Amino acid sequence: MKWGDPEFSELLLGGYLTMLTLLWGGLAAGAGRWATRFAMPEATSPSPLPSLSVLIPARNEAQNIGACIEAVLASDHPDLEVIVIDDGSTDGTASIALAAAAGDGRLRVVSGRPLPEGWAGKPWACHQAAAMARGEHLLFIDADVQIHASAARRASAVLLAEKLDLLSAFGSWLLGSFWERAAIPVIGWFIRGATDIAAVNQAGRPEAFANGQFILVRATAYREVGGHEAVRSEVLEDVRFARVMKQRAHRLGLYFAPDLYRVRLYRNIREILDGYGKNLYEGMGRKPQVALIALLFLFITVGAPWLALGVALLHPPMVLTAMGAPAPWLAWLSLTCLLPMVLRFRLERIEGRSGALSWTQLLGNGVLALVLLRALTTVRTTWKGREFHDGKAVSDGPKPEGS
Repeated sequence: MKWGDPEFSELLLGGYLTMLTLLWGGLAAGAGRWATRFAMPEATSPSPLPSLSVLIPARNEAQNIGACIEAVLASDHPDLEVIVIDDGSTDGTASIALAAAAGDGRLRVVSGRPLPEGWAGKPWACHQAAAMARGEHLLFIDADVQIHASAARRASAVLLAEKLDLLSAFGSWLLGSFWERAAIPVIGWFIRGATDIAAVNQAGRPEAFANGQFILVRATAYREVGGHEAVRSEVLEDVRFARVMKQRAHRLGLYFAPDLYRVRLYRNIREILDGYGKNLYEGMGRKPQVALIALLFLFITVGAPWLALGVALLHPPMVLTAMGAPAPWLAWLSLTCLLPMVLRFRLERIEGRSGALSWTQLLGNGVLALVLLRALTTVRTTWKGREFHDGKAVSDGPKPEGS
């Protein structure tokens, strides 16, 4: 058997299609088990619960902050305060937050101080909020997050029951526009799939991860490691902070909890590209070889089957003559194109969505590839009016006195 022989071509094609079938079929079959294995456990809430400070950094979040505050203040946690740091917003974020609270005294909205040299915006806002907090537990959430009424109480109970120092979770996405529905689940599950949750949750292993949308931490542990000052310049401050915690022998818990909160990440294709562009490559350690491997994986497992199917259908003589009995090969090739959609459908249903847009899986992977390509060719990025160079913050103002 030689290169170019029909038998050799069939052998290669058969091996390739077998690999794709096992990959996507196995992932689709195991999706439910993954969700069950890493689900956040239930725990009885002690009485009294430790006091809780919910800390929310907010910069130009007029579209999100009202719903965020309403959800937090509807919490059934018996002892909480809410601190919003208005980080130089120009869109009325602070006034909308106060209006959403409707006079609830548990909320404080504080104007953030100017950004010091060497700090990224979010770590600086979180640092200021933590300095004011009185809670024994600190819950950091983003301004685009809407927590469930029981989320804070449940998370605090699990933190105590599992003897954790930091608890974080993957929630569910609140999706509006077509591009959100098409791309965000694909990119989000790519990140989740690349995270070794079992290793993160195992003491003594170096792997660390936290999702900045929802991080609950013991105040004593937070201050012992230096808080957000330890990750002051990082654009990926959540993951870096988890790493600092684990390096100091603190226990982490990372869970899949779609009923804990919803998050409205981005609202259009430009925000998706810019938002993920500033942190996805950073999560790969800014290693071009890792991003290139990810791009190659996407092409081999998702793009190439569709390309081959298109060529086979549009130019039959070019492909079908090398296949022997073309009909079975075409059916198998079509199956490998459809299986990623089956996986997408299963994941959508697990998170409580209809799965009606599972057919956009290929388009979503195209957006993911574009995010990676842009990251590989861009050193300086901008997000909400602030610049980052090689994943580090570029100061946007003078250092304030006393900082």
